[in-house]
Amino acid sequence: MTESPQESEEGRAAPSAPPPRARGSRLSSLIWGGVVILILVGVAWFVHSRAPQDKRVGRPASVSVVTTPVQQGDLPVTLNALGTVTPLATVTVKTQINGRLVSIGFREGQIVKAGDFLALVDPRPYEIALEQAQGQLVRDTALLHDAQIDLARYRTLATQDSIPQQQLDTQEYLVRQYEGTVRSDEAMVRNARLNVEYCHIVAPVAGRAGLRQVDQGNYVQPSDPSGVVVITQLQPISVIFTLPEDNVPAVMKRLTSGASLPVTAYDRALTTKLAVGTLLTVDNQIDTTTGTVKLRAQFDNRDNGLFPNQFVTALLLVDTLKGTNLVPTAAVQRGAPGTFVYVVNSERVVGLRPVKLGPTDGDRVAVLSGVNPGEQVVVDGADKLRDGAKVTLGNEQGGTGPAPAATPPDGQRRSRNKK
Repeated sequence: MTESPQESEEGRAAPSAPPPRARGSRLSSLIWGGVVILILVGVAWFVHSRAPQDKRVGRPASVSVVTTPVQQGDLPVTLNALGTVTPLATVTVKTQINGRLVSIGFREGQIVKAGDFLALVDPRPYEIALEQAQGQLVRDTALLHDAQIDLARYRTLATQDSIPQQQLDTQEYLVRQYEGTVRSDEAMVRNARLNVEYCHIVAPVAGRAGLRQVDQGNYVQPSDPSGVVVITQLQPISVIFTLPEDNVPAVMKRLTSGASLPVTAYDRALTTKLAVGTLLTVDNQIDTTTGTVKLRAQFDNRDNGLFPNQFVTALLLVDTLKGTNLVPTAAVQRGAPGTFVYVVNSERVVGLRPVKLGPTDGDRVAVLSGVNPGEQVVVDGADKLRDGAKVTLGNEQGGTGPAPAATPPDGQRRSRNKK
């Protein structure tokens, strides 16, 4: 049976369509492939952006720093504290008798010596009293001599049994009575003479006279609180300062060994050197409220550079470390590893080096362990470093980096003992 041309053409024009599940599977594969490609591109971009620019151009990354070599030398161990200039003697000169002040023999601010005349109290009443005491002494001395002559006569008569024994005994006791009276009169004469001497007020110590506390013509007496004048000893003079109790053992160890510890006095700003002296003594107890102990240093003060009650900064030299390793304080870093420095080797690679520090003197600090003399330590640029980083020495590039700090002058040196 032959098919009709119409039926054959319809059969060729309508091919069968693919199943719906096959089309969905192909679309899903395309989507997941695109996601994977995007992830790979993102990872590659992230890694590329995190790489240092120097690595992208074929050079290792480096940080510019400034270094200085570890030096070996002597470091003074000093302690500084705020102190007060305190005279060794401050005397309020008062009259020891009552009377009218008739003369002033000093100028305000004058330097006086012990025994110099200062003022005069009217001596006339005391001179009269002295004459009365002397007259009484003469009278009683004559009575004593008369009684002694009678006693000698009575003793001769008693040996001849011419007078009773009772009369002789009475005469002996009369002589003793007059002897006591004469001694009392002599004491009264010495007292009256002393009062006349007290009328002349003299300087009890050498020093500088202050402002006059009373004017000529006033009636003065020992009970006056302000006295006549205040004399302050200036040469020598002392400075009293305090130190924490933790520093006491080191100071006492040096003192008990017989060492003379020098003390330098500066003004409060540590800019002007005032005087140089020695430690005189340490107080016998620690103040429990502040945890400090007082020390006294003595100064000759020949140029009067120290003034009483002046506030100064005292620098006590306790010891000197000989041949210790020294680095600038700028090289010392503190962080999670503790106290450390960055050391640059010959290949310009830094290494983190923990160190043990000693005392500090100005810009320098002693390193007890951790570095060796001559090693290069970073003093500038350490905030950008990490262990193993590559560096460029800024102080070798035309001197662009700061030079190592010089030791400050004595007047600007602040020192403290690190624990």
